[in-house]
Amino acid sequence: MRRRLAPEAHRGNALHPGAWWVWAIGLGTAASRTTNPLLLGLLIGVAGYVVAARRTSAPWAKSYGAFVKLGLAVIAIRLVFAIVLGSPIPGTHTVVTLPEVPLPEWARGVRIGGRVTAEGLLFALYDGIRLAGLLICVGAANALASPARLLKSLPGALYEVGVAVVVAMTFAPNLIVDVQRLRAARRLRGRPDRGIRGLLQVGLPVLEGALERSVALAAAMDARGFGRTSPVPARVRRAISVLTLGGLMGVCVGTYGLLTAQGTSYGLPALAAGLTCALAGLRLGGRRAVRTRYRPDPWGPRAWLVAGSGVAVAALTIWSATRAP
Repeated sequence: MRRRLAPEAHRGNALHPGAWWVWAIGLGTAASRTTNPLLLGLLIGVAGYVVAARRTSAPWAKSYGAFVKLGLAVIAIRLVFAIVLGSPIPGTHTVVTLPEVPLPEWARGVRIGGRVTAEGLLFALYDGIRLAGLLICVGAANALASPARLLKSLPGALYEVGVAVVVAMTFAPNLIVDVQRLRAARRLRGRPDRGIRGLLQVGLPVLEGALERSVALAAAMDARGFGRTSPVPARVRRAISVLTLGGLMGVCVGTYGLLTAQGTSYGLPALAAGLTCALAGLRLGGRRAVRTRYRPDPWGPRAWLVAGSGVAVAALTIWSATRAP
């Protein structure tokens, strides 16, 4: 049975891409504050269900599977580290005892091999699931939010950086599409598309297509006057730098506080102050960008509901962690 995809996004039914990112960050924040496998499974299941129901056939929508595989790899690596290097959680139920490698005196506290306990393996498994949940939430945002529409929503001060990020984000999906198209064409012609020989014969056309896209993108950016700036007084430039850097530092400190159990008291105030300074700096920095927006994406009630659901999940998880740590 053929899987149904969500309808193509247009101005009538499109959800603001920032709403998907706020929703995904909220789920990721909730996943980072718990090691309960039931809650983590629910968060991962919700992210997967929303992606399955709302993603389109666009190239970037196919990146979710790669994030899921990366999450599984993270779980496996975390378990291997717990088995080989040990776990900080002491346990009484020994699963296996590996030969321990003697280490010098300066490496005290580090061991290779030794006793592997069931408690240590469970701790490593839950920790790996938490990291995998973070990756899957980020992958959900990548699969649901259009990079081009997200770029349109960025403030003028971040437009050049946003272009570089969007080009980097869309490189891999376009490369995958080119490889699939060329392999299908070779199969139709009765030529091999697997193995070293097939890979080498597909690689050159893929590289040629990537170069052609790069030249076309450079020409389009040049035709649109990319990189033009307007003159700004020196004191305004200094104020922009101070506000932006200070705001970003506050956002980093606040985000770290929200993601750790010990930083709940200072995380939210630092994040709020950092966001205020960063937004003020970005607003001032937007004066340098000679750029207009054609039909910007509206932030409607649906976007508020989606973003609010992610924020509510994060807030409830943080509140429950402070009430019953």
